[in-house]
Amino acid sequence: MRPDPSTLAGLAARLRGYREGAIFSSPPSSSSSAAAGGEGGTELRSTAQDVTASSASASSAAADDDDDEGGEDDIRRLFPNVGKDVRSLPPRMRFAPSPTGSLHVGGARTALYNWLVARRGRLDVVGEDDSDGGGGGSAFVLRIEDTDVARSTKESEDSVIADLTWLGLNWDEGPETPSARYGPYRQSERDAIYSRVASHLVSTGRAYPCFCTPDELEAMKLDMEARGVPPRYDGTWRDADPSLVESMLASGAPHTIRFKVPPGARVVIDDAVRGTVSWDAEATVGDFILLRSSGVPVYNFCVAVDDAAMGITTVIRAEEHLTNTLRQGLILDALGAPRPRYAHCSLILGEDRQKLSKRHGATSCNQFRLDGFLPDAMVNYLALLGWNDGTDNEIFTRDELIEAFDVDRIVKSPSVFDMDKLRWVNSQHLKRMGVEELLHLVEEQLSSMDMIRAGGDGKEIRDFVFACTALAKQMMETTRDAATNAKAVLGYNLPSTFDGLPDGSEARTMVMQGNFHAIATRLLGMYDAGILPMPRPDDPLAAFVDATSGAAIVEDTQVGGDAGSYPQEYKSTMKSIAKEMDLKGKSLFHPVRLALTGEMSGQDVTKQLSLLAMAEGDGSVVNVELAGVVPFGARMERLRAFCETIPAEYRTSKESSSRTDVTTTDAVAEKSDIESATASSSSSSSSATSTADPMDSYDGPPITALDIRVGRITRVWSHEESEKLFCEEIDVGEGEPRLVASGLRPYMSAEDLDGRLVLVLCNLKERKLAGFPSHGMVLCASNEDHTVVRLVSVPVEARVGERVTVPGVDFGSEGAAPFAENKIGKQKVFEKIAPFLRTGKYGVPEFCGRPLLTSAGVCTSPINNGSVS
Repeated sequence: MRPDPSTLAGLAARLRGYREGAIFSSPPSSSSSAAAGGEGGTELRSTAQDVTASSASASSAAADDDDDEGGEDDIRRLFPNVGKDVRSLPPRMRFAPSPTGSLHVGGARTALYNWLVARRGRLDVVGEDDSDGGGGGSAFVLRIEDTDVARSTKESEDSVIADLTWLGLNWDEGPETPSARYGPYRQSERDAIYSRVASHLVSTGRAYPCFCTPDELEAMKLDMEARGVPPRYDGTWRDADPSLVESMLASGAPHTIRFKVPPGARVVIDDAVRGTVSWDAEATVGDFILLRSSGVPVYNFCVAVDDAAMGITTVIRAEEHLTNTLRQGLILDALGAPRPRYAHCSLILGEDRQKLSKRHGATSCNQFRLDGFLPDAMVNYLALLGWNDGTDNEIFTRDELIEAFDVDRIVKSPSVFDMDKLRWVNSQHLKRMGVEELLHLVEEQLSSMDMIRAGGDGKEIRDFVFACTALAKQMMETTRDAATNAKAVLGYNLPSTFDGLPDGSEARTMVMQGNFHAIATRLLGMYDAGILPMPRPDDPLAAFVDATSGAAIVEDTQVGGDAGSYPQEYKSTMKSIAKEMDLKGKSLFHPVRLALTGEMSGQDVTKQLSLLAMAEGDGSVVNVELAGVVPFGARMERLRAFCETIPAEYRTSKESSSRTDVTTTDAVAEKSDIESATASSSSSSSSATSTADPMDSYDGPPITALDIRVGRITRVWSHEESEKLFCEEIDVGEGEPRLVASGLRPYMSAEDLDGRLVLVLCNLKERKLAGFPSHGMVLCASNEDHTVVRLVSVPVEARVGERVTVPGVDFGSEGAAPFAENKIGKQKVFEKIAPFLRTGKYGVPEFCGRPLLTSAGVCTSPINNGSVS
């Protein structure tokens, strides 16, 4: 039978050299053997050797201390990893924030990397238990380093804990578990441990009391500076007469405890990120302080003791802590505790290549939460700031990150925090979520903007939030976008006079074409007569829900409702107006949109007006004033005033001199005719939709003439003779990469381009740009004055070499083949198409209002209402 484990433990505890978690022994003497009660000097020995750089020191410390038993001398029982190779143990990771402010991007990334290693350890080790060294299985430890009493606050600690909780970086041991095996987990509560360890170092000759006064230390520093010697402690009390030391201690003289740096000491680490790093300890630091004269321990002493006492196996932290490793390594060696493995991550920079700070915008996790970012998206993006899995994949679930993460793939070069990239990553995670999953997040955003009243009717709040979410779902990059979009929709930006339209604006140009006045007057007549279709209070979500399945509609090209619903009635009415006024496409729908919504572009009009009806209804849950609601009646009065100011020359259509102007027709007198036309149109099938095509008025070259393909930039460098040009090798699916020169150097760095998926116009003739043979053009989005230029973003799952398409256009037929390069150039095809390549209100690159598509979805850009070129 196997012996009772408790009996074995009791026997082992009486053996000389026994330590919790490991057993050490020096060669036994006859007296020690007899004391142990063993036959022939029986003693247990460690079964594992510490193979870290501190193994020699650990063995020496263990041998020295073996002659001391119990009390302060038995200090090694604090350190569970003594005698073990930390690389063979399940990972025990720690995140140790100082509660002196908010959790920022750098700290959050550090916490994430440590959390991922710990969680990955759980996948690698099956059946973990507490008998397996280092505290058992893998764990993520949260330790609060609050010894900086002057700056540390409970509010900051609570803030950091709240941010970690929001990110989902749950810990196994932390400040709320003070009685756990290695607690407490606030350094301010561990003074007894630090005092005990410091006393041990003094008693073993590895540290000593120093009675130098501040004035003496200052004089020492000034003398060394005058002699051109790097200032450091000169060792005055290092080898002082023991009797003098005893008398000073007995007199109560203030003193610090200094670490005695061994002569010729050298600390070497094999950093997982930075490679081999070494320090000549004696030449780099003098005997440094462990305990201040107040008894407060210094930072490096606390960290070294805590890492050893908590069984930490790997330390991942920022590169600014690299120099701290020297002192911490010396302390760990003196204690006989193996050093953890280190990985010092490079800094995170802003887009100006300077250290990330508040001047670059939001950097605290709480601000990202308030701005509507998802915790899973933040975790995804933070992981990419210095790490990759060796593939082109950029979108990871939490579980995928845990499985893929490896410390050895952390890169040495600094990472640049790209807010546009973060928003794109967030948008990809939002696309994977359904409307219902997002409701509580959108409601938080609406509440934070004071757009909904607290304590309102639950169902009405839910319906309004549902409508806001469904309306914005396709364009959302953050959940706040749903709230800001709703606020824009509820507002009405049509000025009260024609002169209020900015010169050269799209709206002013459209009004000057002449159709707007007639269409607006027709709509006003219908409104006055009470026959303009309006959302129904008893069915507020008709435009947002599929009538058959009941599912939310998020595609802007689709609207809900059955045959008798508001959306279908509205469409039938527009179809009737189009027929009566002999208008189609943009000539009708742009004026209607501007008249009803105050904007030239945007989401489906019936959805916008449905949201407005929910906001302005009796007992609405919407805070009308703070949400900026302009009721429909007020819109019509502003529209009426606007129409009265339109100059006479712009009240007649420029498209057809024979078209009748209805501006002089009395709206009320027309009521019977309008009612007849409306009744006629309402009798049409419920499936009837507008036949107007936004491209009906387009008469330029076909979009199929352009060969726009997905490419990946495989190499980029600066042109030697031009300050504006980058030279790029781009894989466009032809076997060999193309050489392309782009004038992007004033707008972005080579790092912004390297490895990116881009859109390339491929059927352009090769031409020399400053002597460089360029064959193609990278498509970018820019604002109107071209002061801001950004790459068009391509879905990460798009195939290199695939051709970009446009919805509703046949790209597969023989006649849709791209034009030859000569024809493109001679006929200036791209120059004719370019004015119709625009980015929409939400940054989507479009041709005549239709998005540029890949097999993986819609292309995007951070530039709203801009151009594509």
